[in-house]
Amino acid sequence: MREIVNIQVGQCGNQIGSKFWEVIIDEHGINPAGYFTGDSSVQLERVNVYFNEPSTNKYVPRSIMVDLEPGTMDSVRSGHLGNLFSPDNYIFGQNGAGNNWAKGHYTEGSELVDEIMDRVRKESEGCDWLQGFQFLHSLGGGTGSGLGTLLISKVREEYPDRMMSSFSVLPSPKVSDTVVEPYNAMLSVHQLLDNTDVTFCFDNEALYDICFRTLKLPAPTYGDLNHLVSATMSGVTTCLRYPGQLNADLRKLAVNMTPFPRLHFFMPGFAPLTPRGSMKYRALTLSELTHEMFSGKNMMTACDPCRGRYLTVAAVFRGHMSMKEVDEQMLNMQHKHSSYFVDWLPSNVTVSACNVAPRGLKISSTFIGNSTAIQEIFKRISGQFTAMFRRRAFLHWYTGEGMDEMEFTEAESDVHDLVAEYQVHQDATAHDDEDLFEEEEEEEPEI
Repeated sequence: MREIVNIQVGQCGNQIGSKFWEVIIDEHGINPAGYFTGDSSVQLERVNVYFNEPSTNKYVPRSIMVDLEPGTMDSVRSGHLGNLFSPDNYIFGQNGAGNNWAKGHYTEGSELVDEIMDRVRKESEGCDWLQGFQFLHSLGGGTGSGLGTLLISKVREEYPDRMMSSFSVLPSPKVSDTVVEPYNAMLSVHQLLDNTDVTFCFDNEALYDICFRTLKLPAPTYGDLNHLVSATMSGVTTCLRYPGQLNADLRKLAVNMTPFPRLHFFMPGFAPLTPRGSMKYRALTLSELTHEMFSGKNMMTACDPCRGRYLTVAAVFRGHMSMKEVDEQMLNMQHKHSSYFVDWLPSNVTVSACNVAPRGLKISSTFIGNSTAIQEIFKRISGQFTAMFRRRAFLHWYTGEGMDEMEFTEAESDVHDLVAEYQVHQDATAHDDEDLFEEEEEEEPEI
């Protein structure tokens, strides 16, 4: 089996993680005590991707929970999944990071990092064939962003040939918890650029909008938002967890989705999203599902895909459906929205399928888009960052932990370069290359 080690960091990472494990154990027929109570052998066929099986029939998630304060750990442990996880895999400090990236990355974080790496090694050594690591964290606070990126770089150092994927919650303009979010996010993106292979971007604003407009929830809670994230994560990891018609592993996904190494920030989406009351009035066709999946309203990232172009797209379909029809619908969408796809990548849409539908749905699809529109988010964070950094506001909290101002300047220019790269590829056309070749031919010296 191709195993994955899950590492969840900080309050946001652990809350998303708890919801993710809730969905996963339900799909694999495992009860909160870790015993199999399912009704199908398919549920157990590739269960080892996410679970260890230390004793008779008990399944333990291959997951490490990390935080710099004990509060989040206590709530996970006292929750109904508390007995599922190995007690050794709860690792926490006492002081917290206080929304400060430097505390998470340098001072408080560095004290815990050796202990965490020991657990990571232990989990990795227990694998027959380790595929990679997945990190769950947010980029706005101190622990998820600071300690999260520190861990990613340490794991990258030790396991350079394994895949590194992260599910990162980016700060959004309308839902802001802390003033120093732009600093934390900017410093984190700078690290993620070099150290992850695949980053799935979520943000609270887009999740709120989906809950409010599409799911018609009058007052969405964080539980509702986390449920959306977990449904998407479950979809993204479907092909790793089930024997499907087309099996994709993390590396296949990354190879098909990342045309340039730095452009690995993806917009995830999920369909169908229907208000609970109207579910029984809706007969869902494959054509509707495909349309909904490409709709900007279903994207979990607050940027409009119509303002950019797709470099690559991956779709994961679940449930019993004909692959021929799926391919037809996807081709249909490509022809219909051809202006939203770059024309210099000929077959830039990957489709994978799995027969096992998620709980409560007959068919569903998960969308992963690598779109140049995501530069909007980086522009926005960059703008807020520059406004504060120019006046050196709040900077003493970071330099007081031993950080250098140069790090801020480096992060700023790195993210500026990223935005410029996205823009270049958005404006590029297939004909640009012909002009390039013509110019090269003209420049050849005469012999």
